[in-house]
Amino acid sequence: MKMKFTPLFFIAFLFSLNISAQENTELYDIIDEVSSERIEKDITKLVSFGTRNTFSDTTSTTRGIGAARRWIKAEFDNISNNCKNCLEVFYQKEIVTPEDGSRIPHKAAVVNVVAIQRGTKNPDHYVIMSGDIDSRASSATDFTTDAPGANDNASGMAGTIEAARVLSNYKFENSIVYVGLSGEEQGLFGGKGLAEYAKKNNWNIIGVLNNDMIGNIEGVDGVIDNRSFRIFSEPIPPTETERERKMRRYYGGEVDGISRQLARYIHKTTKEYLPEMNPMLIYRLDRFGRGGHHKPFNDLGFAGVRIMEAHENYNRQHQDIRTENGIEYGDVLEGVNFKYAEKLTEVNAINLASLAWAPLAPEEVAIGGVVEPSTKLKWKKSNNPNIKGYKIYWRDTTSPTWDYSRYVGDVSEVNLEGIVIDNYYFGVVAVGKNGFESLVSFPKSVF
Repeated sequence: MKMKFTPLFFIAFLFSLNISAQENTELYDIIDEVSSERIEKDITKLVSFGTRNTFSDTTSTTRGIGAARRWIKAEFDNISNNCKNCLEVFYQKEIVTPEDGSRIPHKAAVVNVVAIQRGTKNPDHYVIMSGDIDSRASSATDFTTDAPGANDNASGMAGTIEAARVLSNYKFENSIVYVGLSGEEQGLFGGKGLAEYAKKNNWNIIGVLNNDMIGNIEGVDGVIDNRSFRIFSEPIPPTETERERKMRRYYGGEVDGISRQLARYIHKTTKEYLPEMNPMLIYRLDRFGRGGHHKPFNDLGFAGVRIMEAHENYNRQHQDIRTENGIEYGDVLEGVNFKYAEKLTEVNAINLASLAWAPLAPEEVAIGGVVEPSTKLKWKKSNNPNIKGYKIYWRDTTSPTWDYSRYVGDVSEVNLEGIVIDNYYFGVVAVGKNGFESLVSFPKSVF
């Protein structure tokens, strides 16, 4: 029998396949507003402080981490002035001593610079973009030798400031935090301090976008690539319970923790709005055996990822400035590609905006359909009047990305006929009336 496709049937068919997806044109405006010239100016300024080692001079107006963090705070203050005091700018600090680790030569304050742009609907829910203030020479405890830290990590810090400049011109439902973290090279102390501050103050963190080295395109392996970048994310939170671990053996979800959903969200948004870029999902907490400032947030159960260049140049990381055997060492301005830093800042800005404009992710998502020819999902329906409805995502169990979707409307449960639960993983998102989607909620229980 031949099926007849009437116009109305065809329109319904298109919507069932989600072919007619809404584009959020505001994100293109945000992309256009990010400036490589301003990023270059900010990186140059940060390099001019000579060294930004955590234990360097704090009293000079021109050299050391004290001058650097005061300049960063002044930049956030200026941005706030330009948006009618839309940012809450403050220092957040912790004291570290030699007892805290071998990279701490003496007692000192680890000072973060924080700027909060409050959301209009959910001010206690935060999406965070971070860069690192501090730099280092070959020795992490050498706080006098020049350590310009142009790429590591003036690039991430400059990108964070630039994102604040651009996004402060908009209003969002959820809060955005722009932060310069200190003490990274000594053991992630700035991130640890802010994560604990967030926990103590009951911050509901949607996700942390940690930017560490976003300006280098020339790898030590000889590869030059100004399009690719990496998104590092851990598979599951370290805070999961023993019961959750046991359930996963039967129901799956080994790579479906909250940080992995954040990474997939960034990947999807980038592919849609910056198709010239090549986001690489790296299924690791960080580079092999190494760590970054998203880890302290992960340690406390918050979603967080690291965004960085695809090809590192180790000659320009953690090195005294020198030339040996014809090889130039040192993290200097000449090693930074400012247009590439602009692109990765755009990646951050559109994802911060998307998450800040989106409704919160669905809660109490449960799944059923054992030994049945269909899959059932249900969730707690939100009372947020700005939610248009809900969307189901699913994928092959071996796929890194959510490849299939169906918008199901303003409901609290759905039955996916003919889709066998054994063969796929499933998730649910909330869709705002503005078209923005929440992070995917992976089912936490079965029925």
